[in-house]
Amino acid sequence: MINVGIAGIGFMGWIHYLAYERSPLAKVGAICTRSEKKLAGDWTDIKGNFGPPGRQVDLAGVSAYREFSELLADPSIDLIDICLPPAMHADAAVAALEAGKHVFCEKPISVSVADARRMVDAAERSGKQLTIGHVLPFFPEFKFVREAAADGRYGKLRGGHFKRIIADPSRLWLKDFFDPQKVGGPLVDLHIHDAHFIRLLWGMPQAVFTTGRLRDNVPEFVTTQFLFEDRDVSVSAASGVIPQTGRAFCHGYEIYFDQATLCFDFSVLADQPVVSQPLTVIAEDGSVQQPELGSGDPVDGFVEEITEVLTAINSGKPSALLAGDLARDALTLCDCQAESLRRREIVPTA
Repeated sequence: MINVGIAGIGFMGWIHYLAYERSPLAKVGAICTRSEKKLAGDWTDIKGNFGPPGRQVDLAGVSAYREFSELLADPSIDLIDICLPPAMHADAAVAALEAGKHVFCEKPISVSVADARRMVDAAERSGKQLTIGHVLPFFPEFKFVREAAADGRYGKLRGGHFKRIIADPSRLWLKDFFDPQKVGGPLVDLHIHDAHFIRLLWGMPQAVFTTGRLRDNVPEFVTTQFLFEDRDVSVSAASGVIPQTGRAFCHGYEIYFDQATLCFDFSVLADQPVVSQPLTVIAEDGSVQQPELGSGDPVDGFVEEITEVLTAINSGKPSALLAGDLARDALTLCDCQAESLRRREIVPTA
């Protein structure tokens, strides 16, 4: 049984807590927060865009720390789960690794590639696992694509187009969204999900070419072509913010295999979830199928994600889905896309 300390009890800390409740491999042994209410177990003010709202939590048997250093000093804690703001990820992760703890850190790995490299290097020096919370590969519509690519059921993976677009959060609830030192804007906070998934499916692109628009030198809306050594592969993505608040969020894809095309499209329209195209398999033989995908509970994806983290720790082998170097590469892609947009030219990724 792996003993976990969660640092940061906001929305993602709450979702992680719920996932650990469902896991037979780990238990939450400690939390760390500056909030007196949350230290006392009152998490009722936590709300997010999916999952259940916060509630009163029984912290009997759970150590509650105000200072991160106190959490790191707890010898009973094996894994530090970092759900702090992105700008705090690097320092917290490096300190935890140097304290001999495994680290599971929410995405993005950091807001700068230099810090991401520092985190990966610290993990290598410590011999501890660094995993990053890119949950997208565990959501059913994306898990299906990942498994189809792995087992070859539809032949060679030829390419795809991804989209991930939100109503501008800096107007609504996240004032620092475009601050490159705190959140990083749409590429680092939003598109990085798809950058990571593209990296998983096709490996690291050789270069990127991005068009779009900037806000105070931070990408606001982009369309990117990812360029691979295999010139038959065509992969693109669109991501960013729009000023209209009626569609708070959307994501989706078309993925092209030799023998099938996979499509999916989801939006939040007027505060209501709308699946305009469920996962659909358009097969070579002319058939069209919409596979069953399970319960639809988004917390299930986080349970699978955490199971992947715990399995990596128990096996001593880096996760093929969540390892720190993959998250570093995803952030590198975002950085190169931003540079390509500013320079209006193809930018190599290495």
